[in-house]
Amino acid sequence: MSLVEEKTTTTGTTAAPDSTRRDFLRTLFGTAGLAAIAATPAGKMLEDKTAVAVFTIAQQTGAVPEIDTNADVITRMNADLARALQKQPAERRWVMVIDLRKCVGCHACTIACVAENKLPPGVVYRPVLEEEWGTYPNVGRRFVPRPCMQCENPPCVPVCPVGATFTNEEGIVEMNYERCIGCRYCITACPYSARTADFGFTYNEGLPIAEGLILGQTTADDYERISNFEYGRGYDRPEGKRSSPIGNARKCHFCQHRIKEGILPACVTTCIGRATYFGDANDPFALVTGLVASPNVMRLKEELGTEPRVYYLT
Repeated sequence: MSLVEEKTTTTGTTAAPDSTRRDFLRTLFGTAGLAAIAATPAGKMLEDKTAVAVFTIAQQTGAVPEIDTNADVITRMNADLARALQKQPAERRWVMVIDLRKCVGCHACTIACVAENKLPPGVVYRPVLEEEWGTYPNVGRRFVPRPCMQCENPPCVPVCPVGATFTNEEGIVEMNYERCIGCRYCITACPYSARTADFGFTYNEGLPIAEGLILGQTTADDYERISNFEYGRGYDRPEGKRSSPIGNARKCHFCQHRIKEGILPACVTTCIGRATYFGDANDPFALVTGLVASPNVMRLKEELGTEPRVYYLT
């Protein structure tokens, strides 16, 4: 279909075709990009009025990044992430895509998340749900990794009585540990059970001492009391003290501390089946943008109108 079509203005007059085409290109490349296109010899190709011509010109002017389609998806996503970080935060739309056909239920993502965020017992940001289907002997298992959905209409936000949870400018639902009073309303409100409470437990609780064999709790839990880093600051867990995030609600945050440094979330880089994808859905050339447009894409509980930013390929 031609990119140039006549359009009727609000005054009932008919706009010139060139005006319509110019508007389209300005939307696609921006004013500066349009000027750069016009300055190149390839600018004459605009007269062809075809999508192929526009794409070719965009490549010649650098508007389309060079993409190695043969590279590992991690390499591809790293390039997508670097490109996204050059934009203003409000211009990004972080999404995660999980290919359920590739997930083998190894739980590597769950373990990576626990290690990255130093999660205590009872706090899991990314469990892998399992379901057995069929009748013996024709049975199988399917696996559904379930991080926070980072909903565009998050039910957990309006129920917080102190405004401790909110959506930041990049669309990620955050927690303010200093403000959270531990009422757990948000945990109840989340239809995906993606929030958990931190009760201050440690994995080495009550560990005995055996000379030369077992260190005992006092020494062994030192690692667990070292600060974890979330939302731009560190939170240690001093023994005998109840300080944030102990007593707070906790949740997945797409590893923001890694994203800001140009590193993909831990669950993405550790997936052995390359089943998890991450990127900026506002980038038309990002890997995730093509995936969310797949015909076999779905989101959990879409009927609730929460608009999750986690997509599944089935």
